[in-house]
Amino acid sequence: MEAAARARPAGSPPRPIKRGAKVAEALAQEIVHEIVSRKLPPGTLLSSEAQMLEDYGVGRGSLREALRILEVHGLITMKPGRNGGPMVIEVGTRDYGRMSTLFFHLGGMTFQQLIEARLILEPMMARLAAERRGQELAGGLADPETTQVDDDRIYFEATNEFHRTVAAMSGNPVLNLISVSLEDIFRDQVSGALSPKEERKHVLEVHIAIAEAIASGRADEAERLMREHMQEYADWVRRRRPELMEKVIDWR
Repeated sequence: MEAAARARPAGSPPRPIKRGAKVAEALAQEIVHEIVSRKLPPGTLLSSEAQMLEDYGVGRGSLREALRILEVHGLITMKPGRNGGPMVIEVGTRDYGRMSTLFFHLGGMTFQQLIEARLILEPMMARLAAERRGQELAGGLADPETTQVDDDRIYFEATNEFHRTVAAMSGNPVLNLISVSLEDIFRDQVSGALSPKEERKHVLEVHIAIAEAIASGRADEAERLMREHMQEYADWVRRRRPELMEKVIDWR
């Protein structure tokens, strides 16, 4: 993507950095505010170091620390080269999930508790999707009769897309972010926990049934089917990987 011009638009001076807080943290917050308020798309290069030092009136050490904070949180990347510098990147659910795992790990939270959270959230998302009538969901699902369920990659993509689509159709971006990030955390840390191949056709058939309930606006049925679906999967994980249940979630 072509980078936007580095120059700050005329008539939009930076807000003064809050004193009392750590300068680097306050500066990081101001840079994020600028990214959001100017609606800078991924691929946009921020101002040069020299320009930022002049704009914000801070020391080089504080500026570099602020940029490092944003880089660690997955908000920018440092583009190398002569025309490089801090560049806005796309923030996704995995970035939020990665941050969340730090707090989960420090809090001693377990996979059992993560599963319980998903059992509460995902049926609720299905209900909201049905109440808001996600008509387009049913038409884009994997066909249980033709999908190559023996292929782990194809099956993973089909099931992953279904749950993400339901969450998006809930119409609530906060719940969507939380729900999908919990799924990301679970899948990242529980490798090889795909449903057994003999059950995969059944799983896709359940997805179709949930989608039809959502598309028809049958909220009670959509919520019930999703709860049963998630419970089946949770029970299977407990049987196959019982040692995971009390394991503390890793920070990754």
